[in-house]
Amino acid sequence: MSDPEPRNGPQRQRPSNNGGNGGEPSFNWKALLLLAMAAALIGGAFLYRNPAGPIREVPYSAFHSAVLNKWVDTSKPLDLVSEVGGMNDHLQGWAKFSETGPSERFRSQVNLSYNTDLREFLREHGLEANPRSDANVMASTLVGFLPVAMFLLVLYFLFRQQIRSAGRGALTFGKSKARMMSREKNKVTFKDVAGVEEAKEEVQEIVEFLRDPKRFQKLGGRIPKGVLMVGSPGTGKTLLARAIAGEADVPFFSISGSDFVEMFVGVGASRVRDMFEQGKKSAPCLIFIDEIDAVGRHRGHGVGGGHDEREQTLNALLVEMDGFDTQEGVIIIAATNRPDVLDPALLRPGRFDRQITVSLPDVKGREEILRVHVKKVKLAEGVELALIARGTPGYSGAELANVVNEAALLAARRGLKAITRQELEEARDKVRWGKERRSLAMSDKEKENTAYHEAGHALLGLLLKHTDPLHKVTIIPRGPSLGSTMYLPTEDKYTQRKNELLDRLVMIMGGRVAEEIIFGDVTNGARGDINQATDIARRMVCEWGMSDKMGMVEYGEHQEHVFLGRDISRNRNYSEATAQEIDHEVHALCDNAYKQAKELLIKNRTTLEVIAKALLEYETLDASHIREIMSTGSIQNPPAPPPRPPSQPPPLRKVEDTEQPVTDLPPGLSGAPA
Repeated sequence: MSDPEPRNGPQRQRPSNNGGNGGEPSFNWKALLLLAMAAALIGGAFLYRNPAGPIREVPYSAFHSAVLNKWVDTSKPLDLVSEVGGMNDHLQGWAKFSETGPSERFRSQVNLSYNTDLREFLREHGLEANPRSDANVMASTLVGFLPVAMFLLVLYFLFRQQIRSAGRGALTFGKSKARMMSREKNKVTFKDVAGVEEAKEEVQEIVEFLRDPKRFQKLGGRIPKGVLMVGSPGTGKTLLARAIAGEADVPFFSISGSDFVEMFVGVGASRVRDMFEQGKKSAPCLIFIDEIDAVGRHRGHGVGGGHDEREQTLNALLVEMDGFDTQEGVIIIAATNRPDVLDPALLRPGRFDRQITVSLPDVKGREEILRVHVKKVKLAEGVELALIARGTPGYSGAELANVVNEAALLAARRGLKAITRQELEEARDKVRWGKERRSLAMSDKEKENTAYHEAGHALLGLLLKHTDPLHKVTIIPRGPSLGSTMYLPTEDKYTQRKNELLDRLVMIMGGRVAEEIIFGDVTNGARGDINQATDIARRMVCEWGMSDKMGMVEYGEHQEHVFLGRDISRNRNYSEATAQEIDHEVHALCDNAYKQAKELLIKNRTTLEVIAKALLEYETLDASHIREIMSTGSIQNPPAPPPRPPSQPPPLRKVEDTEQPVTDLPPGLSGAPA
């Protein structure tokens, strides 16, 4: 049985004036017809003013000579036309003005005040002037104004659509930009959402409440007024909202937080009010506001003072959600990845009654997400998505979708008929660490330096007890780094022990230590390693209480995100002496890790050199190859030889500081770029 249609479904769209030419405007026949009519009327007006044809203006002396020579046509009337309110009169008739010339219609100006004997002169020569007054002022004015009126009318019809559009834009500038989503266009349902089961259950409860409110109202429960979805980018907040729109049997409006804020003051508040008015007419309904932090930021914490327009918009939103005139039946669903910047008044119960955290998926959730996305591609038989899910800790739903898409593109480039596990693993590495840059020209000296650097990381990763399992090590440039040592945990990790962090510090120092041991010199390639080690050591001392000297005290107010308007003027909550002690502890942790890494690598220098030479030969080694070298002193099952680029350009000089600092790695992943 098909699902019932929403009460307020999509209305039938009016046919456009553009015709069927794919949006291109059709020829305006009406305007052309009006233009032809205007030209005909203008010509008719001139003919009406001169129905007998053109009139020749002649001076009175010429008329006087024609009378004397009897050239005036007496068979046709001779009129003496007097102008209303004018000083001069005109004689109009037919005459010829040369002996052999034709008879033509003439008009001659006279002044009866000076030509007092005009009538007697005409009478002497057998002529009689019929007096006539040009008194039709209204007709003359109308005929003179008619061409102008027709021209303006034609212009109006030509630009009528533009005038209407301009008027509509001016009158609807403060109208809401919320778009109603129809079930015909939105094909996403809860079946398409995976990996966020708890969040899906909470929003599914709202949909069930809208479908059958009496079941919940029997016990006195009321529907939540607002639901705020919080989570990292790419975890599926907007996808969850689209699934709600696909499942709900009520009108669903969608709008972005940035659609409220304009350069004109008062527009945002007006759009908020109009949005709730639309919701009230369609109640019960759902309104989804994406990226609500664009309009819901903390008031009074902007740099340089508050933004009046944004604050007015926020105030209007607060009043509409829970004020004196609250709109019943309008449920707000909002999404943000910056909950720390939202105003506290917006987060209180009564406005946003629920805060749903959409977190990164666990291994089971990642497998379900991969199963959803592989439905759209052709997957080879025997590919275990569980293995891919275990190898992608810390990946968000958007990253997993990108992994599947990149694998499909890679398989298409290779001419395969289906996606295999190899394409999925290569796509995973590309999404997280970047694409391999095999065409980058490196000198033999820099390759050797990179090989020893990465061999130091890899060897310490296997020698130390509390590090994540080694995945593979490569000296192929990938992303911003010249080489990478990749680690993948066997399970999702949400906490980190002190021993794990200390061993991780030692492993991070392995690259710089290997350079110093082998070459007696160091390079700037350890910039990212130093950044990671300093960040881990400082957080161990200041946030996690892992320093015996500093104790279980938090130094500084640490947040996941920095809100500049709030933090720019914040002072430290500890003294300068304490700051020096913190620096000493951070320095001691890094120094001890460096010393321990040096001792281990000097003790295992032979193995370090074998790993580095294998990297120079094969470029990429798996963890099994490193273990073979550690146990037997050589590789028993060597990997396939690396592909060579078609043309090798001359070596280039390495650019200083080519590496980007790595400030925070996802949980369960470690990297040591060269």
